[in-house]
Formats: sequence, structure tokens, C-alpha cells
Amino acid sequence: MQLTVKTLLNFKEDYPLFISRDVRLTEKKDRRIEVKVDARCGSKGVCPDCGKKCPGYDQLPRREFIHVPIWGVAVVFLYRLRRLQCPSCGVVAEVVPWSTGKSPLTTSYAWYLSEWAKLLSMQEVARQFRSTWHHVFTSVEMAVAWGRERMDFTNITAIGVDEIHWSTKLGFMTLVYQIDNHCKRLLWCGEKRTEKTITDFFDWFGEARSLSLNFVCSDMWKPYLKLIAQRAKNALNILDRFHIAQKLSKAIDEVRAGETQSLVKRGMEVVLKHSRWCFLKNPENLTDKQKVKLKDLLACNLKTIRAYLLKEDFQNFWDYTSATWAGKFLDQWCTQVMRSKLEPMKKVAKTIRAHKQLILNWFEAKNEISLGAVEGQNNKAKVVIRKSYGFRTAKVLEISLYHKLGKLQVPELAHVYF
Repeated sequence: MQLTVKTLLNFKEDYPLFISRDVRLTEKKDRRIEVKVDARCGSKGVCPDCGKKCPGYDQLPRREFIHVPIWGVAVVFLYRLRRLQCPSCGVVAEVVPWSTGKSPLTTSYAWYLSEWAKLLSMQEVARQFRSTWHHVFTSVEMAVAWGRERMDFTNITAIGVDEIHWSTKLGFMTLVYQIDNHCKRLLWCGEKRTEKTITDFFDWFGEARSLSLNFVCSDMWKPYLKLIAQRAKNALNILDRFHIAQKLSKAIDEVRAGETQSLVKRGMEVVLKHSRWCFLKNPENLTDKQKVKLKDLLACNLKTIRAYLLKEDFQNFWDYTSATWAGKFLDQWCTQVMRSKLEPMKKVAKTIRAHKQLILNWFEAKNEISLGAVEGQNNKAKVVIRKSYGFRTAKVLEISLYHKLGKLQVPELAHVYF
């Protein structure tokens, strides 16, 4: 059998009530394949509102529907929509199976663009396929709406709540992830970082699902802790390890900056110059130059060195297997810090004491859920923002995050990579 463009289209785009009468390659500057489509004789159009088949009485001007390109050549469907006399809805324009609403894209092409948008930024997809950003965005928006309507909420036992800072003017976006070992994905996101935002999530998630949660991972922000205790009563609230490490690093940085200023005022040599990352990085991530610098500094009797050693000593806490012994270590460490006369470190110790039980919950969930998944997903979210050089509105960011991190379902007609 001789393969033609018409045969290929009939194989992939089979619409029983319509027929492709003419397929031709235009001789214009930007060549394209034009496919003239007509309704079959005697067929009735479908009302877009009630879905009933109705007789048509005239046709609208010809419309172009952009389809998936073939071998780099644009494909366009040409069709004149019929106006129908619907007994229920009055005079309406028929709905066609290859497109929805007033979109100039076929549904197949919209899914094609949306799948590519998972790999590239929307601007880059538009550039590669000679489309527009708006066409790519509406395609992604359609894919997200379709996938969100069909989300599977079964077996969600653990979630993680966090936020990312995405705009200097617009601030934070609150993100909620599923962090079960069998599935890690973005469940929900909302504008800003407020008590109302997290309340909106629990309202969306539903009371029954909230009460069935076993674990909730969050930071120490009071509205998070309060609402988790109220809305997810059966869940074990775990404090994110990353945020504890972040507080320790911030305290060391404050000690280092304060000590540097003190040495400058006294006219002494500033040995801490260019040493910030020596203290903030994990030892295994230090460069050779930073390792030498840190080794030299450890021989000095400085407040920053004492703070750094306390921070490194705290890392032993995560190696315990028993919550009881880990709790005793925590008490001893906090006592040692409170005697250190290092105010930023003492502030961290007070915070850890106040949240001791929530921190110890980490050991109960250690082998049950992916405790590092929240930070891993946050890093992916930041990559999405960097790839697109930022977003102007929260809506566009929200749709992009759902699209790339939500693991949403796609229909069979979506483009498949071989």
C-alpha cells in the first residue's frame, strides 16, 4: 500500500463524520501541508453546549487549525464550521472533534506542545516549533486541567509542606508534595505563605484524606504546626532536617560576621576573610583550597571555630537509631551550646529545645517515607523557574509546576517519544 499524507492522517486522526478531500503542499515562502476537511454528506453537527446532533443551515468562513508538523513541515486543517439550529440552545457553531472552543490548534498538536514543554521552557518550545508563547501556554494549561481532574488520591500517607521564594515583588509560593516512598509529586500549590494558604490546601484535600495521613513533614513555622495539628490529627508531624541545618548555618554566619567586625574595629588581622563557605559547606563538598583554609582556621581560638565545631557535633544526632538516646544527646548538646556564650547558637538551641519532640519524630519516620524528598522537589521547582528566567504571574508559575512536577496523567493521543 502506498503511504500518503492522507493515509497517515486517517490512521492517526480518524473522524467518522468528516473526510479529508484534498491534501496539498503549498508553494508559499513558508511551505505547509494544507488538508481540506469537509463534513460527510447527510451528517449532522454536534452542539457544543448540550452535545446533541442538530441540522445545519449554513457555514461560517473557513478556519485554519494548526496540526502536528510532519518532517518539519507545518500541517494545517482547513474547515468551514456549520451553524446549527439546536432546539435547546438556539443558533450555535458546531463543535469539531479535532479542536476545542476557539483554539486555532488541534487537540493533538496542543498535547504535542505540552509534552515538549516538560523538557524545555515554554519560550524555547515556541521558538523551536515556530509557534507563540501563548499557544504553548494554553496547551500546557489544557494538559494540567485534564490531568488535575483525573488525579489519583489513593495511598497518600505522607506529605511535605514548604515554600519557595520566586519573585522579589510577589514573594513566596507554598508547595505541598506527596513524599511516600512509592510516589513523589507536587500535590498542590498556593500563592504566598500565610495561614490562609495552608488552610486552603486542607480544604481542597478534604477532611477524610487529611485524617488518613500518617506523616506530615514541615518546617518550624507556627501556622504550619498549628494547622497540621488541627487538620491532620492522626499524622506524625516531622520537622524537616534541612531547615534545622539551615538555622545552624545561619547562626555560624552571624557569629563569623560579628567576629570579623570586632577584629576590624580592634585593628587586628582578619583571619576569617574569604572563609564563609569553609564553614557553611559540608566537609565532603569543600574544594582543596577551602580544606587548607579550614585546617588553618581550626588551629585558631576563635568564636567562629567554636560555633563550627558545635554545628559539626550536632551532625552525630542524625546517626542515632534510638529516639531515646538521640533525645539524651540533644539535651547534652543544647546544654553545651547554652554555656558557649555564642548568642546566635544559643538562639538555635532554644528553638531546638522548644521543638524537641517534633525533631525526635524524625526517627519514627526514618525508614517509612522519603524525608529528603521535600528539598529535592524544591530544587526541581527552582530549576523550572531558572529555565524560564522567572515568571511574571503566580498563575503561570503554578501551571508550570503542576505540569513538570505533578506526574499528571496524559491521554493516549499525547505525543510519545520512541
